[in-house]
Amino acid sequence: SRNITLRLFYFYTMPIQHIVLFDGNERNNLLPLTATRAVADLRIGILTIKEKWEKYLNVKVDILTHDYLQPKYTYEAKDNAVFINASVLPTDDLLVAIEKIDNEMVIKNDATIIALRTNNLIYSLADLYNVIDKLHSKTIQLSNSPINFPWDIFTVNGQEIKNDIKLLGLKPNPEKLSSTNTLLGNEIYIEDGASCECAILNTTNGPVYLGKDSEVMEGCTVRGPFALGEHATLKMQTKIYGDTTVGPHCKVGGEVSNSVLFGYSNKGHDGFIGNSVIGEWCNLGADTNNSNLKNNYGKVKAYNYPSKDFINTGLQFCGLIMGDHAKSSINTMFNTGTVVGVCANVFGEGFHPKFVTDFAWGNDAIFELEKAYEVAQRVMERRQINLSETDKNILKYIFDNKQQIR
Repeated sequence: SRNITLRLFYFYTMPIQHIVLFDGNERNNLLPLTATRAVADLRIGILTIKEKWEKYLNVKVDILTHDYLQPKYTYEAKDNAVFINASVLPTDDLLVAIEKIDNEMVIKNDATIIALRTNNLIYSLADLYNVIDKLHSKTIQLSNSPINFPWDIFTVNGQEIKNDIKLLGLKPNPEKLSSTNTLLGNEIYIEDGASCECAILNTTNGPVYLGKDSEVMEGCTVRGPFALGEHATLKMQTKIYGDTTVGPHCKVGGEVSNSVLFGYSNKGHDGFIGNSVIGEWCNLGADTNNSNLKNNYGKVKAYNYPSKDFINTGLQFCGLIMGDHAKSSINTMFNTGTVVGVCANVFGEGFHPKFVTDFAWGNDAIFELEKAYEVAQRVMERRQINLSETDKNILKYIFDNKQQIR
């Protein structure tokens, strides 16, 4: 009720013409996940960041991203617009802060730009940052931190599943499941068309959400918080630990712990992934495993694109970060804190490098762009989706600029 009151207050007292989610400086730290999408398109919990804001404010929002990605998103330059950093998730205190923004003002949290309001017509990110430099600023404190790095996604995922259930206004409905299932607790949320038979669902530590037309096959064991996206599948005897999201149209088997699969990706067989983020259109071959804990139990380092070096994640548990359209062969072993780039193909004996570049073919060759198009088209056709010219242009941009990263 407090959320509803705040939102009504916001819209009646502050008639904003236009709300835009923009890519902040955090975007480069979120590579390779943001190489093929705007920050607002990242999935955390059940929803993407864009979907969270639209549900929270009950309005459609635009996305302002880098020039090569912009054709993928709706954006129109208008005056009297509020721009919100897409790496910041919606909260009550942020909504109050945005409501209090004066015209031609930017609010910051430490050095992070959080939001701004301007009458200037903004046509690109470059325009936006030129305007920001001229605005007067105000510092605020937020109750939650921005999504700064890929590992922040799985770190907050369990709480975001809970937040999204509230945001969606869902009510528990375990009665929709048949008596073949074993239920521990009743915090179970079943969308229309979801199928679940002969499974164990444990909501002692958090909710279980089964999206529209999803399927949980026989013998699966699931601990919440867990979210299964629409048309996604847990294959027989899959083991799911808490704080995990399997996004729309994914197929998952084996063992998964505290991980997020964005959508349209497959981990269809036995093998373990933990404390990981997997992009879209990825395929993990049978018995692919990742380490998520160092032998010395120390903090994990992972590759960071802007610094072109490995940085300390500050985490004891950190597994695999994989960009869109990447693949691993059967029996692939990923070391702790491995980062795999867009359209990378990982195969061969033993552990692989902790950083696998975009369009890598094995350890020492390049996956040619035309071949990458062909494979992506075949993969996407299986889900009745075509590789668009926009998709091709994005992949070409990444391919043409990969040498800067390699």
